[in-house]
Amino acid sequence: MADADLKLLYRELVSLEIELWNGIEGRLRAEYDLPLTSFEVLHLLLRRPGRRVQDIAEEFSITVGGTSKVIDRLEAAGLCARRANPNDRRSSIVELTSAGRKLMNGALKVFEEELDLRIGSVIPEQSVRDVTAVLSTLRAAGRVLDAERKGAGQSSAPGMRASRQSGRSAY
Repeated sequence: MADADLKLLYRELVSLEIELWNGIEGRLRAEYDLPLTSFEVLHLLLRRPGRRVQDIAEEFSITVGGTSKVIDRLEAAGLCARRANPNDRRSSIVELTSAGRKLMNGALKVFEEELDLRIGSVIPEQSVRDVTAVLSTLRAAGRVLDAERKGAGQSSAPGMRASRQSGRSAY
């Protein structure tokens, strides 16, 4: 494949991610004073209750320390709470509070409306499924490559220190 085609695809994917993030976050902040990072964590807790901080970190491919800071802020706002993990005294379980569930009822509607406006109203349903499948394939291949490199003692990217992590710093 032509190098220019891959570079253009990369730019389009990154630009789309940034524009989607900013558009959805702008609306969530305006209507609920809720950053998209916080929404994502709360949404995970709504879909899959009883997660540990480690589980949340793994879900978003971010550090446990960064995840803990997000949970601290959400807990201080009364949107989630930690309780002792009955299966492991070294960790706690994070759950939505009633205030967190109430906030998510409205915020989830805004999130879904924005997705429909920005994606669903632009491309047909079959295209959504096709693009989702392609992106899932790319992500899976990237995870395999990263695991192979890690197993070989290499960093994720040539020239980068192994301890450096990429991704959204907002988490």
